[in-house]
Amino acid sequence: MSCILLGVSASAAIHKACDLASKLVQEGHEVRTILTPRAAELVSPQLFQALSGQPAVTSEWGDQRQGGMDHIELARWAELYIVAPATANTIGCLASGLAGDLLGTVSLALPPGAPRLLCPAMNPSMYAHPAVQRNIASLVEDGWQLMEPESGRLACEDEGDGRLPEVSQIQERIRELLG
Repeated sequence: MSCILLGVSASAAIHKACDLASKLVQEGHEVRTILTPRAAELVSPQLFQALSGQPAVTSEWGDQRQGGMDHIELARWAELYIVAPATANTIGCLASGLAGDLLGTVSLALPPGAPRLLCPAMNPSMYAHPAVQRNIASLVEDGWQLMEPESGRLACEDEGDGRLPEVSQIQERIRELLG
């Protein structure tokens, strides 16, 4: 099927990213995962590697290093790049073109027009903040597809827009993008 690169940032919704990786593999996709360093504090990269059967990385430096230009190789490999969950921090870094971690450098190295999907997940007040909305609008203008978060009760016990959509909905959107 397709080569899907899953970027994962540190959110309480990270459990859905694990489920997404597993279900995409069950559909026949090849899935590789990039975790931000903070995400790797919540869930071990080895879990994503076990679920996908593919390397899961947090950095292109140190023991995980595959080659000299991991960010370029991953960007060329991916037929679809999805960031789920995308936190306010990750969204801000992507919108600013920051390359402070592997997720950011891969985002910058993607070929122009390569399909990319952003799935925000955060507290409703954070999601509604003008800076976050400005950053999302900038990413959409840059070619990112946006999957709006759902409304509901979040891990912080607040209610409102900010929940990562259900995995089945994300899978459906992926199918549409891969056409």
